Amino acid sequence: MNYKFFPLFFVVLLTSFTSLPNKTNSIKITTAVESNSASKNVSIYNQLDANSFAMPNFECFDKALEGFHLLKQKGLVTKNILTLVDFSLSSNMKRLWVIDLERNVVLFNTLVAHGRNTGEEFANEFSNQAESFKSSIGFYATGEIYNGKHGMSLKLDGLEKGLNDNARNRAVVMHGADYVSESFIRQNKRLGRSQGCPAVPVEMNAKIINVIKDKSCLFIYHPSKTKEIFSRLNV
Repeated sequence: MNYKFFPLFFVVLLTSFTSLPNKTNSIKITTAVESNSASKNVSIYNQLDANSFAMPNFECFDKALEGFHLLKQKGLVTKNILTLVDFSLSSNMKRLWVIDLERNVVLFNTLVAHGRNTGEEFANEFSNQAESFKSSIGFYATGEIYNGKHGMSLKLDGLEKGLNDNARNRAVVMHGADYVSESFIRQNKRLGRSQGCPAVPVEMNAKIINVIKDKSCLFIYHPSKTKEIFSRLNV
């Protein structure tokens, strides 16, 4: 064996090992970034001015904020307005929130309907198919205002491939409906249901639509579909 080459061989071998990626450090860095993001969302949530309304569920808010930042970064939404719909809650509860993220204040909290084939009092079945009369969950960008059979309405563009991206073709829009009211709940023990649209009270319709129109973020949440939502987010 030629020992004069041994020191050089040792140096090359040592260098090759030290240049290998440190998987443990990579995991630590990723975890730290995720932890910082989660901490920031907790801080925003804790400082949120509910404006005398009930607070949204944190998990719903956290996921919505995560998606909002992704969509804003890609230019798919442009306004600092976030609308949450929490379909884990009873339809008899006010489960829609509109939040101004610049001022960190809740602007509206109101009733919202789900599709007639999505469930009775609770939402549990979702679809992206035409004529299903089911709600579609996930992230949307709000579109333009138009006047339809329900009067003033707002078009929605689903941003989740295979999950809600058929919304515009299905005519899934935000509109006002008289079956979205406390009086309907008193008479029927549950809120009325739509054909898949997130319908709101007639008296709240114009107020909400004028604030959230033109590329703000709408997030329709259900805890059973969280992983599916983020795996299909088209960004």
